[in-house]
Amino acid sequence: MSTAKLTTRNVAEQLNAQLFGDGTSIALDVTHDSRQAREGTLFVAIKGETMDGHRFVEDVMRRGAAGIISEYDPPADFAGAWLKVEKARDALAKAATVINGDPSHQLDLVGITGTNGKTTTTYLCFALAEAAGQRPAMLTTVEYRIGEKSEEAVRTTPEASDTNRFLREAVDAGCTVAVMEASSQAIDLHRCDWLRFKIAIFTNLTQDHLDHHVTMENYFDAKKKLFDGRLGERPGASIINIDDEWGVKLADELRGSGEKVVTFSQRGEADLSATDIKVSLIRGTSFVLKTPAAEVDVTSPLVGRPHVYNMLAATATALELGYDLDSIVKGLSTCVGAPGRFERVPHDGDFAVVVDYAHTDDALLNTLKTARELTDGRIITVFGCGGDRDRSKRRPMGEAAGEHSDIVVITSDNPRNEDPLKIIAEIEVGVKEKTSVYEVIPDRREAIYRAIAAAKSDDVVIIAGKGHENYQIIGADKFHFDDREIALEALARRSEES
Repeated sequence: MSTAKLTTRNVAEQLNAQLFGDGTSIALDVTHDSRQAREGTLFVAIKGETMDGHRFVEDVMRRGAAGIISEYDPPADFAGAWLKVEKARDALAKAATVINGDPSHQLDLVGITGTNGKTTTTYLCFALAEAAGQRPAMLTTVEYRIGEKSEEAVRTTPEASDTNRFLREAVDAGCTVAVMEASSQAIDLHRCDWLRFKIAIFTNLTQDHLDHHVTMENYFDAKKKLFDGRLGERPGASIINIDDEWGVKLADELRGSGEKVVTFSQRGEADLSATDIKVSLIRGTSFVLKTPAAEVDVTSPLVGRPHVYNMLAATATALELGYDLDSIVKGLSTCVGAPGRFERVPHDGDFAVVVDYAHTDDALLNTLKTARELTDGRIITVFGCGGDRDRSKRRPMGEAAGEHSDIVVITSDNPRNEDPLKIIAEIEVGVKEKTSVYEVIPDRREAIYRAIAAAKSDDVVIIAGKGHENYQIIGADKFHFDDREIALEALARRSEES
């Protein structure tokens, strides 16, 4: 809720909006979701591709809304406050900031963008803040958390109104730092506008979401908005992976504008780097962490070289926020990361079962390379691709699986409104380019059972694509489905039959 009572006239002034009607009503909240509207809410009527918020104006006003924000003039018979703005989504973000008392300025807010690694890096930043004695909050793909209070996430990056409401709650709960994922689509949709980021992190950029962005250049430009001031304020520091070609480009462009840039790398010279990396499925990951302050040994329960990048990003953030190196090493040694990110399914067998969220070709490639580094046996990979999403990654994901697996089982993910067999056929083209050792099993439960039944001593079964998700979307229906639960069922069946 807001920290001070603002009239709709006050809000109109902040938005540079044209005010029609009486501006004395009190604005207590703002939303573009008519279901959230209640007495004192400013309703932002957004005309989208499939839904026009103006259809709900009469309904929300009847329920006591403080007024309407719109890009259009009010209807002739409208009675109440109407704020006409140039861009409704931008106005939603600015109004949310104003009404909630600008909470991002009262926190050390960290924004993380990139194709892969956002969620784990968020969990790591949260853990390092706790280890340093701070009270953190976080917004992730998996959950929204304030201290010990947690709720299941609705989307990776919430709407601006939801984010500001969350940050206000975090401030009121005594939080000093907040960490959030900033997806490229959310940035394009103005969900991160007018937030003040103390730190912005760039993890990497690989092919994904081209159904939305069309080109990699557009995808990069969306990410770049988090760093270059187009969202409102420039971050205090930009932390960038320079082992990524797009990261190098971003770092160079920001330095050219006089921004503070902190780099990290596993391959060469950077402000923070990692050497002598050792990875074990049992013992986790260890490496020598090189920072401007000192070199220290790090041991983490996280498994895989990709997580070293996440730890470097989180460490650079912690140092920028003034945390001491001892607490950072402690936090790294205890953080188990995000659910469904190279998560081992526990069992007593002599082979491993791993569930991973990898749903792009680059993420799947990294997961399979990590698995190859950890096993002397075979890699059996189960995966599919989501429907109504970027089709261009299906063949490359098939190629990655075919080249780096010993056995591939192609199955369904969340087909949504697409024919799962057509999705599988597109994946199969890539798999066949690299291997002939594969099966097509559209039923995901059956596919997981088949892979686990086929495993031998020292093998690794990788179940990729859904990770922490506990549902499957077929058509318009959402069913409970958790890869980890199904894997445990399959392991129990195998044990009974042996």
